[in-house]
Amino acid sequence: QVPLRESGGDSVAPLGSLRLSCTASDDVRDFNYWAWFRQTPGKEREWVALISIRGDSENYADSVDGRFTIYPDNAKKSVYLQMNSLKPEDTAMYYCAVGPTGPGLANGRASYWGQGTQVTVSS
Repeated sequence: QVPLRESGGDSVAPLGSLRLSCTASDDVRDFNYWAWFRQTPGKEREWVALISIRGDSENYADSVDGRFTIYPDNAKKSVYLQMNSLKPEDTAMYYCAVGPTGPGLANGRASYWGQGTQVTVSS
């Protein structure tokens, strides 16, 4: 069973919007934070957004602050990333991750990773 499954990636024109979803399997337990990362070929993975399972401790990378919103749905054991005003530089594979601590997770120390969903922003 895939521990984290992302969906919602697509091709969209600049200034468009997308909502990414990530659902955790029953095997994923004992985590306190959700995060989204992204990566493009030849570049290091970049942290995008973080939130606690309680819905607080919301944090964003400067590059997406004000355009992206992360929010959890504990009843569905899911997290979402609403992406607005998309730019070509947002093009990347987006990954969901979970971990026990916020600072650790933001630095890539995740308990589980998803397999990614591709977002392409192009006219």
